[in-house]
Amino acid sequence: MRTGGGDRTGPGTGDGTADGTRDGTGDGTADGTGGRAVVPVFLYHCVRDDPPDWIAEFTVTPKQFAAHLDAVVRSGRTPVTISALADHLAGRAPLPPRPVLLTFDDGFADLPGPTAEALARRDLPATAYLTTGALTPGGRSLLPPAAMMTLDRAVELERSGMEIGSHTVTHAQLDTLSAKDLAYELRTSKAVLEDALGHEVRHLAYPHGYNSPRVRAMSARAGYETATAVRHALSSERDETHRIARLIVRRTHTLADVEGWLAGSGARIAPYRDGPRTIAWRWYRRARAAVRGPEFAG
Repeated sequence: MRTGGGDRTGPGTGDGTADGTRDGTGDGTADGTGGRAVVPVFLYHCVRDDPPDWIAEFTVTPKQFAAHLDAVVRSGRTPVTISALADHLAGRAPLPPRPVLLTFDDGFADLPGPTAEALARRDLPATAYLTTGALTPGGRSLLPPAAMMTLDRAVELERSGMEIGSHTVTHAQLDTLSAKDLAYELRTSKAVLEDALGHEVRHLAYPHGYNSPRVRAMSARAGYETATAVRHALSSERDETHRIARLIVRRTHTLADVEGWLAGSGARIAPYRDGPRTIAWRWYRRARAAVRGPEFAG
């Protein structure tokens, strides 16, 4: 994630949707949505005190992170991985009471170390979406320089209680790519992770949330059962399988913000249609990519 440069149309997310709306209620159900259960899906990136400038906005300190995890425990919600939500959306199994998901994008160096340890101490499962090109020696990635984990540590993450998903190869803006380049990002990252882990990888996170109907359809054809976006919104038990909403956690978010989301309030509730600004922003970025080539999603 990178700030500045006019890369966001709304104050909330990379896929052009705004945050700060209050459509939820304190009991975890949504107003005017038939009482469907709200599912907070938290999106974290880096957990450290001194991040590089480009990721600082989306970094929390270890102290903040510990407070967030303690809030999750106090909330009485049941932490699950993305597969549990996938099973529910597919009609295979019900969700546990009051679920919550903790997700991590990119694969920063703290993830298989202190971050995984903080989760394990509280018996909290999570889902990690890895950008394979940034974690492989000599790999190609659009992510700016930062301390990253290495791909061989993905097995450690699984042992610690994290499910692994794909975050593409290079972290490009997927909705601006040609069909050939999009297929490469989706299929190659999946294959690399499956080789490293020895089993199928069924889940994807769109870099910076950028997606479109074409991206969602190709993600499904590539073998991903779910895909998460950003949207800075609460998910629900009826969310879209290939556009699951997440709440992007910024360094400026307070513990009260986190507690509000856990209570089912403080953000819009998915699913909902893209607004005109989101659609216009997508077309602008496509035109720019046609001139400049693939760009970093952030």
